Amino acid sequence: MQDFEAAAHRLFSKVFGAEADLSDINRLSGGASQETWALSGGHFEAILRRAPGGVRPTRPSAAIGLATEAALIRIAGKESLPVAKILHVLTPKDELGEGFVMSRVHGETIARPILRDETFAAARLKLPGECGAALAGIHKIATNTLPDLPSSNGSDQIAQYEDIYRGFDIPHPVFELALTWLKANQPAPIDPVLVHGDFRLGNLIVDEQGLAAILDWELAHLGDPREDLAWICVNSWRFGVTENRVGGFGQLEPMLQAYADAGGAVFSTQEIDWWEMLGTLKWGVMCMIMYEAFRSGADPSVERAAIGRRVSETEIDLINLLEAANA
Repeated sequence: MQDFEAAAHRLFSKVFGAEADLSDINRLSGGASQETWALSGGHFEAILRRAPGGVRPTRPSAAIGLATEAALIRIAGKESLPVAKILHVLTPKDELGEGFVMSRVHGETIARPILRDETFAAARLKLPGECGAALAGIHKIATNTLPDLPSSNGSDQIAQYEDIYRGFDIPHPVFELALTWLKANQPAPIDPVLVHGDFRLGNLIVDEQGLAAILDWELAHLGDPREDLAWICVNSWRFGVTENRVGGFGQLEPMLQAYADAGGAVFSTQEIDWWEMLGTLKWGVMCMIMYEAFRSGADPSVERAAIGRRVSETEIDLINLLEAANA
C-alpha cells in the first residue's frame, strides 16, 4: 500500500503540476472488475481507474483493456458526449500498472437513490430522452475513427452464451425455451456501429439535472445498436421499479423518439423485444458464471455468491417475456 500511495502522489503531481499535493486517496465501491480511486488535494481532484492490483487479468475476458477504453472515452468526448475527460493513461514509468486518470464528475451512480430520492425527481423525467440522445451519439461515431474493437452481433452472442451455459451442464428449462425462441425469431442484422455494451444505471452518473456522464466502456464493441437500447430495459436493471421499462425511470417510446431525433435509426418497441430477451438470457448466464467463480474459489467474495443467486430472477423475467411474445 505504501508503494501504491507513493506512486499515486507522483502521478498526481505529474497530472496537475508540481504544486498539486495529493492529500486524500479513497477506494470507491463502484466497479466490479476494475479498481476505482478518488484522488484529491487542494482544488485538484481526479479518478484513477486501474486493473486490480494494476495487473490485467490473464483469464479470458470480453473487456477491451483500459488503454483502449481511455481512447474510446476521448473519442466520445470529442463528439460532445457526456463523459469524463481523460487526463492521463498510465505508463510503466508510473509504477501503477494498467489504467488511466480522468476528471471527476460529481453525481450519483447508485440506482436506489436515483430512482427513489426526491433529489433526482426532475432528472428522472429527463433521463429517457437524454439516454436516447446519448446512445444515438455513440452509435453515430464513425467506426473508422475507432481503435481495434471486437465484433459481436446477435448470432454471435446466442452462440457464445449458449456455449457457456451448456458448459456448466446444469439444465435450466427456461433458458432452453428462451434459446429456442431467440433462434426462431432473430431479426435481420443491420450495419454494425460502436456499441457501449453495458449502458445502464450503475454505469451512468446522474446529477440533479440529469445524465452527467457515461462510465465503464470496457465491454464496447462493434455490433447492433438495438443491443444498447434493449440492455437498459432488462428487468434486472430496473432495480425494483419494474413498471418503468427503461432503467426503472421511464418508458421506451420517449427514449426511442429521442434516439431518432438525435440522428439514430427509427426502431419500434417490438424490435427491442428480441434484444431484451437476449439481454435477459445473457445476464442469467453471467449470474451462473459468477456463482461458479465463488463455488470454485476463484473469487470467494460474497458479492459473487449473491449475484449467482439471481439466476432465478432472470428465469422469472424470461417467462414473462416469453408469455408476452406469444400473447
